[in-house]
Amino acid sequence: MTKQVHLAAHFPGVNNTTVWSDPAAGSHIEFDSFVHFAQTAERGLFDFPFLAEGLRPREHGGEIYDLDVVGRPDTFTVLAALAAVTEHLGLAGTINSTFNEPFEVARQFASLDHLSDGRAAWNVVTSWDEFTGENFRRGGYLPEDQRYVRARRFLETALQLWDSWSDDDIAADRTTGTFLADPAAGAFTRSDEQFDIAGRFPVPRSPQGRPVIFQAGDSEEGREFAAAHADAIFSRHSTLEDGVAFYADVKGRLAAHGRSRDDLLILPAATFVLGDTDAEAAEIAHEVRLAQVSPQTAIVFLEQLWNRDLSGHDPDGPLPDVDPVPGENTVSKGRASVRIHRDPRAVAAQWRQLATAKGLSSRELIIEVTGRQTFVGSPRTVATEINRLVQADASDGFILVPHITPGGLDRFVDDVVPVLQELGVYRDAYPGRTLRENLGLGVAVG
Repeated sequence: MTKQVHLAAHFPGVNNTTVWSDPAAGSHIEFDSFVHFAQTAERGLFDFPFLAEGLRPREHGGEIYDLDVVGRPDTFTVLAALAAVTEHLGLAGTINSTFNEPFEVARQFASLDHLSDGRAAWNVVTSWDEFTGENFRRGGYLPEDQRYVRARRFLETALQLWDSWSDDDIAADRTTGTFLADPAAGAFTRSDEQFDIAGRFPVPRSPQGRPVIFQAGDSEEGREFAAAHADAIFSRHSTLEDGVAFYADVKGRLAAHGRSRDDLLILPAATFVLGDTDAEAAEIAHEVRLAQVSPQTAIVFLEQLWNRDLSGHDPDGPLPDVDPVPGENTVSKGRASVRIHRDPRAVAAQWRQLATAKGLSSRELIIEVTGRQTFVGSPRTVATEINRLVQADASDGFILVPHITPGGLDRFVDDVVPVLQELGVYRDAYPGRTLRENLGLGVAVG
């Protein structure tokens, strides 16, 4: 059976994917950028735009990281505003379970789901970062096992709150315009090792039952968490070999939780570079990579691994001949800016071996190991490759991450989507009203 391709788009943010120096690059803060991005995605019949979470400006060397966005808007505020300027597009946002409380998050997503007529989605993440945690009352470090315990209990509590109203609890009195509900509707009690709350949830069930649940963790705990609870996974496995292995692993866990393979979508993040021909696209891709990893950015990446000041290092020369400083990273602060290396000295040795084998400078090595270009080619080449990976069960579709904001999706929608439609693997119209319907998921039943 031929699978249909699902597409979504990640609004680029705090990373080195965005080519900030490109004249076409726009604001990551002004609402017009979000509107352009979202309406382009909707024109391309995408399932949703995806917003990441930025709770504290990252630091490098004691200063705000050059590639961060200062003044980054609140996720809920942006998604609620986008609900008013889109009609079918899902609205997905990342909200962490470490520094928030379930009642507040459940109420905000339930409200968004009502305001958007059933288009809300929550990417449930944990946060290990004590630096970010300093902004919160619950500041501090949670070991990995405790983070996932809290995340599971957090999501279970949110589901309980959403399900505290049944579909039959509420009936519209169309004469008076009021609502009549069972006196017990919304009542909840939750007591476990993480939460001890009781009361009445104020928001009735939404058009899709409850928001779509995304998960982005890749650890053993994350995969099991997704198999038990998630509707979709934001994966990093975008190549054929890695994608097939991840797809089979996670889908294979579903039966143990009483779920079928169609109950969970796997959507890897993917970048793309388009040209009129494959050769032109390859040339553009090379220039994009040089812009993404400037000499200054290369030094930043080296310092994140070496955990020492390398400002005097020549990015066009060989890798540093000293070993990384072990222990807590004191150079870079903030989760998204620090690449997690469990054994920095071993990674440095691997990098040196690769640089020697290929004759790479420090900057060229960083370009090599931080490769971000999944699909490169003409529109037909890119469409064909996307379809090949989906039909091979390496994914159910992709969450595209353009390197230009906000217009980076424009050519993809104009040139690649028509080819996918021609291939018979992409829709010509939205099939439903809610995000669950458009993702091919059933209405959540409380």
